[in-house]
Amino acid sequence: MISLTDSQKIGMGLTGFGVFFLFFGMILFFDKALLAIGNILFVAGLSFVIGLERTFRFFFQRHKMKATGFFLGGVFVVLIGWPIVGVVLEVYGFFLLFRGFFPVAVGFIRRVPILGSLLNLPGISGVSRPQFADFCHSFGILCLCK
Repeated sequence: MISLTDSQKIGMGLTGFGVFFLFFGMILFFDKALLAIGNILFVAGLSFVIGLERTFRFFFQRHKMKATGFFLGGVFVVLIGWPIVGVVLEVYGFFLLFRGFFPVAVGFIRRVPILGSLLNLPGISGVSRPQFADFCHSFGILCLCK
């Protein structure tokens, strides 16, 4: 079992509530108040989970500046009252920020009994496996895709 500090437990709760408010805000036709609360809780929770210094190091790496700009710009746009444009910017920034994590996540999901068999179906396997494996190997990331 993974042991978490108290601040990491608080961060997990904040991140969970942030994701919930973001999802609920999108379900309720991009309610700007719920999206703003979700954004604030998500970023605060991430800071609690990995620490403030590591959060800044993650977001402000030289090769991730474009992604950070889109993500935090989207948060700002939601806060000033344009929720649809802000969410589009956030989603694009989120995918740019966490694109290195997706191959690892797909490789992990492939090892889960039911989900793994779904990802290994002929149509889905041909789409997801080659791109993720090539991406993993090109950046030297531990690849669980095969």
